[in-house]
Amino acid sequence: MLSVIVITKNEAFHIGRCLDSVSWADEIIVLDSGSDDNTVEICQRYTDKVFVTDWPGFGIQKQRALDHAQGDWVFSIDADEVVSPELKAEIQAAMVESSVNGYEIPRLSSYCGKQMRHGGWYPDYVLRLFKRDTGCFTDNVVHERIVLQGDVGQLSVPLLHDAFINLEEVLYKVNSYSSLGANMLYQKNVSSSLGKAILKALWTFIRTYGLKGGFLDGGQGLMLAISNAEGTYYKYIKLLELQSRQP
Repeated sequence: MLSVIVITKNEAFHIGRCLDSVSWADEIIVLDSGSDDNTVEICQRYTDKVFVTDWPGFGIQKQRALDHAQGDWVFSIDADEVVSPELKAEIQAAMVESSVNGYEIPRLSSYCGKQMRHGGWYPDYVLRLFKRDTGCFTDNVVHERIVLQGDVGQLSVPLLHDAFINLEEVLYKVNSYSSLGANMLYQKNVSSSLGKAILKALWTFIRTYGLKGGFLDGGQGLMLAISNAEGTYYKYIKLLELQSRQP
């Protein structure tokens, strides 16, 4: 039995396509954190296991979804991701033939309409398929991950990810994730300064566009490198702002 878990908030644009791509699973569990669009209504067309909760952060929320799962295997998917028929077949075969407790899946992400194969974005292996009783999520507010007991294998067919559909979403996520990242660094007592923010952002651009070949993705490769650098800059500037409020 396979349980699919997904967390949502205002994902009406993506969630129907996502859930349709996993409608073959034995169980779909959705945890929504207070959407004010019709996300919940769309999800209820695919499953009766839709729960509305508060928002404690990505890691804790995904663990809550996992706690509802009943399947021997769990597949964790984000609302802006899609399982192709080819990946479906590989997942089904892996669960039958498996000698490991989990599988990493390559993720192919799109940025403003272009699938990005450079800049550190591909193959971007993510652990998403695992035996339920062998894995759990870290409680990180952002950049959560699955901690798994036992061996991990790899699948070959990519998970399709609509990371940023347009520049408005880019700006929204840069602001949102930089705030979450700043708070996480603050809790870890990481220090910041204006110079550090500038140097970190510059290094992020050089790494994404140059060292990891982002330039090979054309105009979107440059746009991605700039937005990555902006996210890093604002994360450390926001961290500096948090530290300035200390007594």
